[in-house]
Parts: sequence; C-alpha cells; structure tokens
Amino acid sequence: MSDFLLFERDGPIVTLTMNAAEKRNALSIEGGSTEAFTEACARIAAEPDVRAVILTGAGSAFSAGGDLKSMRARYGMPPAEIRDSYRRGIQKIPLALYELDVPTIAAVNGPAIGAGLDLACMCDIRIGAASSSYAESFVSVGIVPGDGGAWLLPRAVGQSMAAEMAFTGDRLDAEAALACGLISRVVPDEELLPAARALAGRIARNPPQALRMTKRLLREGQHMRLSSLLELSAAYQALAHSTEDHREAVDAWFDKRRPDFKGR
Repeated sequence: MSDFLLFERDGPIVTLTMNAAEKRNALSIEGGSTEAFTEACARIAAEPDVRAVILTGAGSAFSAGGDLKSMRARYGMPPAEIRDSYRRGIQKIPLALYELDVPTIAAVNGPAIGAGLDLACMCDIRIGAASSSYAESFVSVGIVPGDGGAWLLPRAVGQSMAAEMAFTGDRLDAEAALACGLISRVVPDEELLPAARALAGRIARNPPQALRMTKRLLREGQHMRLSSLLELSAAYQALAHSTEDHREAVDAWFDKRRPDFKGR
C-alpha cells in the first residue's frame, strides 16, 4: 500500500490516515493517493468482519485538495490527456470510497478544501474538530469539481447551499458547516479521534451484514424510485432474516443479555 495512507485496524474498526502532512494531505490527480484509496477500500471490502471505517488526516489539515504543483505541471497538456488522467486517477477514489459497503466516518481534523471536502462528502458521517474548515474552492483556481463534488455536495447540504459554496469558493468554519448539515457535530480538536472511535464503536457493535446492507439501501435510495427500493429492501430483508446474527439478536433480547455477533 502507498505511504500516503496509513491503514490501522483495531478489532472491527479500521482507521485510514492520510499521511502527507508536509503537503497538507493534498491529493494527486493520478498516482499514489488514488492507488492508496483503491487498495485500502479493496482490502476493507474483502474483510467481512470490518464494521466501521474512520478517515482522517495527519498534521494540521484533513486535506488541502488537489496538488497545485501537479496542476501547474499540466500547463499545455492536451485536454483529452487531462480528461483521461482524471478518469484513470482521482475519479477512482469516489468509486471506491463512496461505494464501499462498510459505514465510513470522516474525522475532519483541519481544513477540508476542494477535493478534500469532496473526500469528506464520500463518507457517510462527518464530524469536525473545532478548528476544521470547509470549502468547495475549485472555481477560485479556475477549474471545476473533477472528482464528483457536483454530485456529492448537494446530497450533503442541499442544492442551494451546494451552489453557494461551489459558485463562491467561500470557506465555512466548523459552526457554519454544522448549521448547514455538512457535518453532524463539532468537538474540541483533542477530542476528535476519541469521538470518532466512540461513534465507530457504537456502529461496530451491530451485525456486519446488516450494517452493509443498510448502507447499500441508503445509497441506492438516493436515486431509486420508492417502488424499486422497496423491492430491494424486501430482498435484503429476506437475507437478513436468514442470518445467524438476526437470530442471536432476537434471542439475546429475550434472554436480556448482550448479543455476540459473528457476521454469519
């Protein structure tokens, strides 16, 4: 795995830490950061007993977004080559991270700018340190959201707020992000990771198959008709009712004890 992303597992919880503090965890259009995320997500997907994932950044930033030095190096590159570099590179991250079936938490420890904000929006839940800040800033450097931000951000904050952020490039502080629903809570900086781990723990105590199916229903519900989602829900429910974990949960309720889920 690339040095860009540290992979740490503690029981059913995986913590991914972007580890390029000297570059404020900037993402390259292609290269190490893309490979790191796709490989980590593939590894998580292949480990059925992983029940929650935390994503955070090393140093003072969550992610400063795209690497401006690499953008500058592309001056004069034919447009078709730039388009293909996005397809082969950074666009693989939302396809891997957003589509991951395991619940994900972005622990935003500092600025989440441009592609860094979109990266946070690929996660299911976002909690922010008091010092965190957020900007959909592509327009301020004369480009557009190339990593799916135009699809991700409106689903996080609504169309009007997403348009305001994307058209102005203005930065929101943590309290403003909380007010518009971009993040679900603000915590003191030193409490960010403990809060993220506690939340991940509350998620991870539930049956992993039910968690993954629930997340998939939430994802599919964003673009499916209600009737189609109900059909998918019925099929998933049939699978859930057939699991050992479902029987364990019901039996534990009657026995007045804590359930012991095996992921089967």
